Amino acid sequence: MAAAPRERSVFLGLPPWPERMQVARALRTETVGGLVLLAAAVVALVWANTPFSGTYEQIRDFHFGIPVLGLDLSVEHWTADGLLSAFFLVAGIELKRELVVGELRTPATAALPVVAAVCGMAVPAALYLSTAGVGGGSVQGWAVPMATDIAFALAVLAVLSTHLPSALRAFLLTLAVVDDLGAILVIAFFFTADLSLLALGCALAGLVVFYLRQRYRVPGWWWYVPLGLAIWALTYSGGVHATVAGVAMGLTLRTTRDPGEKVSPAGRTEHLLRPVSAGVAVPLFALFAAGVSISGAVLGEVFARPEPLGVILGLVVGKTVGIFVGAYLAARFTLARLNPDLAWADILALAVLAGIGFTVALLISELAFPAPADSERIKAAVLIASLLAAAVATLLVKRRNGIYRRLWEAESRDEDADGLPDIYQQPGCGSAAGET
Repeated sequence: MAAAPRERSVFLGLPPWPERMQVARALRTETVGGLVLLAAAVVALVWANTPFSGTYEQIRDFHFGIPVLGLDLSVEHWTADGLLSAFFLVAGIELKRELVVGELRTPATAALPVVAAVCGMAVPAALYLSTAGVGGGSVQGWAVPMATDIAFALAVLAVLSTHLPSALRAFLLTLAVVDDLGAILVIAFFFTADLSLLALGCALAGLVVFYLRQRYRVPGWWWYVPLGLAIWALTYSGGVHATVAGVAMGLTLRTTRDPGEKVSPAGRTEHLLRPVSAGVAVPLFALFAAGVSISGAVLGEVFARPEPLGVILGLVVGKTVGIFVGAYLAARFTLARLNPDLAWADILALAVLAGIGFTVALLISELAFPAPADSERIKAAVLIASLLAAAVATLLVKRRNGIYRRLWEAESRDEDADGLPDIYQQPGCGSAAGET
């Protein structure tokens, strides 16, 4: 009896449904999303510094449009203004959830990371302005070192953390959410083109309709997707950066569940969009934004010119000082208190980690420095600063993780000696407040 012919796989074909679900599940984790983002940035840097850099520039600058929306943009602009809106929509949902049911719902618990985030934006901006002022440079890049890359920072923490308290991740997430909100407001108010009140008015009307449909529980993705695209296109045509539309729609989505609902509309949307954001939108943006030609001349200008030097100092020094000192002063002079599971050494490591400014920092650098030569220097500064911050933060986080691991092992031995059940033996159950 002849054996049945084996089914032949299609080269680069669509993988089976279980494999697609496994990939999507992986992309919803910060670790995998951050690694994909890092891989895209490395590919961009290598590609832009090889003999094939001309091909990279041709693809990046290739224009195509959507006649229905009346838009004709380059590939680079489609990734920055279009695809990145999905990332900001997910960020808006996270912010809404934090405001409604998360750490930001009560002022007492939110005060410390919120103050730390605000100081972590103000100090880098002030340090950049000081550096640019002393060196006689342009002050228009003051907002570049303000933003923390939430995907990279959480990915680094997730990779290194085996015994760190969960409160540290909650602190970083809250800080990053407030940081994202600040970056969104900066983009909306300081980096806008000529405003079209008619287009913005229509976008606002569409957003009101979007909200009312949520308010009155009107279902149907076939309503929300075309309406969301219209709001995005009108926002872009109105002169405001289109990513603001993504945040606005994320904030209008309902995060609470009605009786009988398994998941809220915001939760369902985030579940569907997070793999797209982490696996497509943000990596493609990094691919066409991080392609900087790194030559000896560019590196020399990064440390010689005041603008890129201000970005490096703002991210590496300003973020660390702003977040740590802001949190300490808030705990010292207000009713805000540090979580008892954390030590100030943990906050210092987290403050250094927040100096990783990639996605939003690159976006703001393109808006603040439209000239290609200036933009390349600033992007190189962002990449160098993020690499320095990640390297130092890795050392500090690993040291803190080692301290918590030793505490957990000591507590586990004591519990074994006392005959306690294994259920009480959990990582991160001890406080390292007394250890530095």
